[in-house]
Amino acid sequence: MKKIINSEDFFEILRVINKKKIINQRQFAVELGYSLGKINYCLRELKSKGLVKLSNFKNNPNKFDYVYVLTPKGISTKTKLTINFMKKKIKEYEELKKEIL
Repeated sequence: MKKIINSEDFFEILRVINKKKIINQRQFAVELGYSLGKINYCLRELKSKGLVKLSNFKNNPNKFDYVYVLTPKGISTKTKLTINFMKKKIKEYEELKKEIL
């Protein structure tokens, strides 16, 4: 059975990667309020789609810290998701404005 992850989840993860390149999955989970399993699944999906590259520090004693980097395709996808997110929020704002007035 394949899990269904919505584009907002991917968007949030891409935003965190863009902000903080060095982070582990537990930190992702805490920052986004997602389960560790969901983070793991999303990162694997993003990597398999070619949106994210990751590598660990060979000399780092904490082998669980990785550097997550958006690929050019990841940057393009993040931009598209950002535009869609903003359109959705503007639409919600306009609908609330109509309700109030």
